[in-house]
Amino acid sequence: MATTQGRGGILTIPEIAKYLKVTERTIYKLAAARKIPAFKVGGSWRFSSYSIDRWIQRQSNSKPSVADSRKRL
Repeated sequence: MATTQGRGGILTIPEIAKYLKVTERTIYKLAAARKIPAFKVGGSWRFSSYSIDRWIQRQSNSKPSVADSRKRL
């Protein structure tokens, strides 16, 4: 992400959907539910690339791995 937008770049719905490899509809749902860092400019959603990268890192760190899940069984 940092290679195309730079730290602190602002992304649109189509850009963030492409970056996360999900549909635009999924991004709308996540933003509306406040499950992804986003803000509105007028009526349009916008995303800070820095905030998204931090959110991805937190998501990656907060979920147990498959190996961890198997250890509990």
